[in-house]
Amino acid sequence: MVEGKVVVVTGAGRGIGRAVALAMAKHGARVVVNDLGAALSGEGSDKSPAGQVVAEIKQAGGEAVASFDSVAQFGSATKIIQCAVDSFGRIDCVVNNAGILRDVIFHKMTEQDWDAVVNVMLKGAFNCSRNAAEYFRKQESGCFVHMTSTSGLIGAMGQANYSAAKLGLVALSTSIAIDMQRFNVRSNCIAPVAWTRMTASIPAKDAAAQKRIEQRMQVTAEHNAPLAVFLASDAAKDVNAQVFSVRKNEIFLMSQSRPLRGVHRAEGWTPETCAEHMLPAFKTWFCPLERTADVFSWDSI
Repeated sequence: MVEGKVVVVTGAGRGIGRAVALAMAKHGARVVVNDLGAALSGEGSDKSPAGQVVAEIKQAGGEAVASFDSVAQFGSATKIIQCAVDSFGRIDCVVNNAGILRDVIFHKMTEQDWDAVVNVMLKGAFNCSRNAAEYFRKQESGCFVHMTSTSGLIGAMGQANYSAAKLGLVALSTSIAIDMQRFNVRSNCIAPVAWTRMTASIPAKDAAAQKRIEQRMQVTAEHNAPLAVFLASDAAKDVNAQVFSVRKNEIFLMSQSRPLRGVHRAEGWTPETCAEHMLPAFKTWFCPLERTADVFSWDSI
């Protein structure tokens, strides 16, 4: 479905990124496997994860090159995109998948915890997307696939940095779609579910959480790859600015912020009429304070 296309996948050395890179190559794409090889919290580097994925792709008869540059700095991200152009002559798709975790309850979160996560996942997605945008604009084609999370779309405990970055990706994706639609460029999001080193790092705090972990371990990263390949293909030419979620063999189209209900007072509003009029009108429409497990309360099918 992506025969001959050139695809950059960030964070492709492990987990979901690895699965996406392998699937892209299997379906005919030439792939830049980008991975700094950092620890889960973002420190250090290791070239072996990206190198191993490239070796797997080549062994299966595909084409791939490794990139070890960081997405977190703009100049470094420039090298990632340039690697695709230098190696394969063009670029057709960027999958913004790179991410790190620094989970901590909000009142104990440090500025460093916040900056490290946001710089990799949100700023990193901007860096790669902005660098690719110049090529997409000139060739009047291209697409972005951003890996968001239900932690941002719905909510999660101890992940203010991660959740904010992941929800920010949705706004970034929508803005790209609006600004670049005139150049035939698309931008969509996937909220994946899989057992990876990220999810494995989240401790089970009770029996219910342990049960969810045991079930999650059966949901492999590969379940998320087919949708990413589809979104990168020409078959998805009419799909733009959408948010999907994948849970094993289930795919969901997620809602996006739109007005739910409105009230009007011709004379305007005071704090008192907000309490007397607006609150009773809106209260039954309030979105409940929920976490992902509350909304997706069933096991992945």
